[in-house]
Amino acid sequence: MATQTESTDKGLGVALALGALATIGALVMLVSAPEIEAAWGFGAAMVFSALAVVGIHLYY
Repeated sequence: MATQTESTDKGLGVALALGALATIGALVMLVSAPEIEAAWGFGAAMVFSALAVVGIHLYY
């Protein structure tokens, strides 16, 4: 009896999308330093990079 499995690259796509958002957050941090917007950019970069790692682990 053969079973059929299907592999997708969904984890890679999620990681790339969230990595792009983390990069945008890092750019916001870089451009708006030392204002409060830099703190928001740092927070966004940290959250989206952590979610990118979670996305990779979730789908692989």
